[in-house]
Amino acid sequence: MATAEAAAARRQKITDTVNRYLELVAAGDADGLVALYTDDATVEDPVGGDVHIGPESIRRFYSALQAGTVTTELVTLRVAGNEAAFLFRLTMQVGDNRIRIEPIDVMAFTEDGKIAAMKAYWSPENVVPL
Repeated sequence: MATAEAAAARRQKITDTVNRYLELVAAGDADGLVALYTDDATVEDPVGGDVHIGPESIRRFYSALQAGTVTTELVTLRVAGNEAAFLFRLTMQVGDNRIRIEPIDVMAFTEDGKIAAMKAYWSPENVVPL
């Protein structure tokens, strides 16, 4: 069984990775985002959509963020074991169009803090034009 110190360190590492993830999403940094994932990681965003597997597919997915101006704000984060669930606000502007979405992301992490899997829970009904 893990010690309390080890569990606290794991929670902090996951929290740091989630915060870094949101910074990189806002920056549109596809390469930086790919670096957070394992080589065989999966991204399903939104759940029920295509599953992106591995660095190249994940890079292509996140490269869409470069099309506009993005801001992110963490609303709430829960870390349990090697997983995290968090609600955040993503505001994106492309040309004259500005939208907000509040996805709930669920991530599984490896022992070394890399993201092994990510699922984002949202649907088109959750996209709010601003």
